[in-house]
Amino acid sequence: MILMAIDHVRVYSGLPAGGPTAGIFFTRWITHFCAPAFIFLAGTSIFLYARKHSDVSRYLLIRGAWLIFLELTFLRVAWTFNFDFLHYELAGVIWVIGICMILMAGLVKLPLSVVGTIGVVIIAAHNLMDSHMGKLLEGLNNNPLSGLWKILYVGFFAGPIQFGSDGPNLIVLYSIIPWIGVMAAGYAFGKILTLEPAQRKRLCLTIGLLAVGLFLVLRGFNLYGDPRPWHAAAQGWNGAPPMPALFAFLNTTKYPASLSFLLMTLGPMIALIPLLEGLGGGVARRISLFGRVPFFYYMLHIPLIHALALVVSKVRLGFVSPWLFTNHPMGNPEPPEGYVWSLPLLYLIWGIAIVLLYFACRWFAALKAKRSDWWLQYL
Repeated sequence: MILMAIDHVRVYSGLPAGGPTAGIFFTRWITHFCAPAFIFLAGTSIFLYARKHSDVSRYLLIRGAWLIFLELTFLRVAWTFNFDFLHYELAGVIWVIGICMILMAGLVKLPLSVVGTIGVVIIAAHNLMDSHMGKLLEGLNNNPLSGLWKILYVGFFAGPIQFGSDGPNLIVLYSIIPWIGVMAAGYAFGKILTLEPAQRKRLCLTIGLLAVGLFLVLRGFNLYGDPRPWHAAAQGWNGAPPMPALFAFLNTTKYPASLSFLLMTLGPMIALIPLLEGLGGGVARRISLFGRVPFFYYMLHIPLIHALALVVSKVRLGFVSPWLFTNHPMGNPEPPEGYVWSLPLLYLIWGIAIVLLYFACRWFAALKAKRSDWWLQYL
């Protein structure tokens, strides 16, 4: 959650999403671990919730619909600070978590082993579509099912979904596949977290390191798992400028998330669980506070970062740039000349945002501890 905020500050800094320098590349790359961890552990949370509640499917349907609604309303305004709903909507990470929760409302009726198998198969097999993607994209917008294809798998590469000749555009950043597979696998992973500590830690370390090892083999030899071979990217992929070999190797495909991307991110995350779960002390307590109120944090951090960007613009330029009221993060134009921040400024604003969020989250965590109102679970 703390790392995620780096990339969302970057959105308003005007800096590109990766490259060409090492600082900019790794500023983006380190945040790749966030979405896979959120969605995988959301599945785990569903498993743990189901151990104590009988209304799992109903809860997931309501929760999922609520997340989709907030993505298309509150978060859309928070990202853009404009109300031009007619021309721009974004199906982001909260959208896809909501969609996947609705699908999980049905999947939880199946045996745990079946749900886990479905998840792993989707994660591992969806890159079989790579060789067919070019043909699929050709003329997709003329297909009456083009919108469904974009939501299911293609995403924004074939353009936004147009609702009517004058209706709103929906840019699909996170498609259902492979993320429903990630959530389903995370649901099955919940069983591991209920085992006795020694066995749990051993399995987490084994699964995590095996995933990292598989990533190194598949990616290193360009065997399977990503539509962009790293050696081609190093030489210049489809007319793009060449990348340093290390950047090309780590520059796996996030939209839709490739097998290599998920092995690269979920593997270390799972392996780190045994190392992190026993941490104590003041720093660990403060970090874990964010995890006690994760959705409150998410809903607050985007408008806060956006507001801080307005302040930075006023201080640096003497006025608030109109660019900050365009359709971030996917429909915005290039930043105006002289606007782009330096990396140190990006990290300074990130640090300020985290400090401010800490105090807000501490207040809300205390509120949750004192009260049990039904509506609090939806924040």
